Amino acid sequence: MSPRDTLTFAADAARGTPVRTALMVLAMAIGVAAVVVLTALGEGARRYVMGEFSALGSNLVVVLPGRTNTGGIGAGSLVTSTPRDLTVEDAQALLRAPLVSRVAPLAVGNSEIAYGGQLRDTLVLGTTADFAPIRRYRVAEGRFLPAEDPRHGAPVVVIGDTIRRDLFGTRSALGQLVRIGDRRFRVIGTLPASSSGLGVNADEAVIVPVALAQSLFNSNTLFRILVEVRHREAIPQGRSQVLQILQQRHDGEEDVTLISQDAVLGTFDRILTALTFGVAGIAAISLAVAGILVMNVMLVSVTQRTAEVGLLKALGAPDGTIRILFLSEAALLSLAGAAAGLILGYFGAWGLRAAYPALPAWPPSWAVLAGTFTALVTGLVFGVIPAGRAAQLNPVTALAKH
Repeated sequence: MSPRDTLTFAADAARGTPVRTALMVLAMAIGVAAVVVLTALGEGARRYVMGEFSALGSNLVVVLPGRTNTGGIGAGSLVTSTPRDLTVEDAQALLRAPLVSRVAPLAVGNSEIAYGGQLRDTLVLGTTADFAPIRRYRVAEGRFLPAEDPRHGAPVVVIGDTIRRDLFGTRSALGQLVRIGDRRFRVIGTLPASSSGLGVNADEAVIVPVALAQSLFNSNTLFRILVEVRHREAIPQGRSQVLQILQQRHDGEEDVTLISQDAVLGTFDRILTALTFGVAGIAAISLAVAGILVMNVMLVSVTQRTAEVGLLKALGAPDGTIRILFLSEAALLSLAGAAAGLILGYFGAWGLRAAYPALPAWPPSWAVLAGTFTALVTGLVFGVIPAGRAAQLNPVTALAKH
């Protein structure tokens, strides 16, 4: 039989039993759709996290108080023990490093902000003017913190978009006096919506000079120091210069941890890529289940079509042709299921993007190809037994059962 005749025979056989065909196609479609949707979710999470960290710039070094052995940011890096805390003076000293272009000390705490009878909790970030270019922050209205001596500071504040809406509604916040803790601050700027990154949602935060933040929290220590080196290639040497300066200031003790942006991005990329492959493997199990269904249904098909197979063999069709006919039918149904699964999968990924606009849930091309290929291979592998059984039928016995 020619390839065209083989495909025609397989298509006619599939159309002859619409319920059975629909079940097999649906099983394959669900398996492929699961692969597409889950890998889109994993890839979307990876792209989102990478985008959040990339927004900070690729030449950033974060100085954490305390010596830790971690290479990334996690629960263990948020609470560290150290014989000596980081100070504003430490941050200023880092500007002596030849490869350091900007330094932003960071003091963090929670307080209350009040205006016109409205009161709510907020995250207070104490920093300097260099924080905005380091973190790639833009100002929606007004201006950012002024450049001044970090050991002193004017009572001014830049507020996040959510804070602005909660306290001022549609009115302009510029020039208004707000109370943070027991101090009054004048609003000089507002941030646009979705100013976030590094685990900080600036929409819910206010930014004040670091000296005033330390006064609010009755502390002279820093939460972190953000260091921007001059270019990406200078990160290793810049890290060494920063560490050397801090060791000199801390009596030779290496009691800080330095995290580079590249290291964080690399760690998250490897973790989330492995996660994407993991969920793809889990979803692929459904394709194996679909293959078992293909085998069972094809076995039933062989039983129901015994006379048809016997007639083909009586007309001289060799065993190889019989196998090819049944394998072609399994392959045709698997491809139809894969096509339907891709449609369902892309629709599901679109639903994820619609529900979570910040999540770029686009299915990776390798997952689409792998899902289609796996569906085809699964259908063929599990179609071998029914095809072999059909080829082994005795033509006389088969015709006698007609």
